[in-house]
Amino acid sequence: MFTGIVEELGTLAAVEELDRAARLRLKGPRVAVDATYGDSIAVNGVCLTVVENTGDEFTADVMAETLTRSALGGLVPGDPVNLERAATLSTRLGGHLVQGHVDGVGTVLERRPDTHWEVVRIGLPPELGRYVVEKGSIAVDGVSLTVTAVADDWFEVSLIPTTLSATTLGGREPGSRVNLEVDVVAKYVEKLLPGPKEQS
Repeated sequence: MFTGIVEELGTLAAVEELDRAARLRLKGPRVAVDATYGDSIAVNGVCLTVVENTGDEFTADVMAETLTRSALGGLVPGDPVNLERAATLSTRLGGHLVQGHVDGVGTVLERRPDTHWEVVRIGLPPELGRYVVEKGSIAVDGVSLTVTAVADDWFEVSLIPTTLSATTLGGREPGSRVNLEVDVVAKYVEKLLPGPKEQS
């Protein structure tokens, strides 16, 4: 479990192609300093398991399904990545509950700079629309954000200077693909609500 508060803007150092998988080597001194085998670290919002740690870098294996169902498959060495260690029971919940399980991939449609922030519009996969509400929470590349506007096939978020400088979202141009995780509470509420037959 994560909070969507990015701890470090790291770098993809290397990619080793495997049979229907890949091994990623990621540079992030702050999150790698105490990482041990089996720890969870969110990389652009995807929960990955540490398999090796060399001090300022860690390695994680990624299955083919994760590469195809998230934007991780499009990364190349040198690309920046958002990194966050798993939350503990004493962690401040500064963002919202983020599982690190990507629900879909969106596309940055446009950016509108303002005086002190920037509004970013992101294309929304149709199957996720029912979970996204204005003033609700969403994780974009692992960053906990508040939805400021929403339509059937897009939503908008407003990024403050800190988010623009300290996460990958500052450099995501129109056409860029981003990982999306909707609020898990919304999915559980939908699951628990009675269906048409149960209501009668």
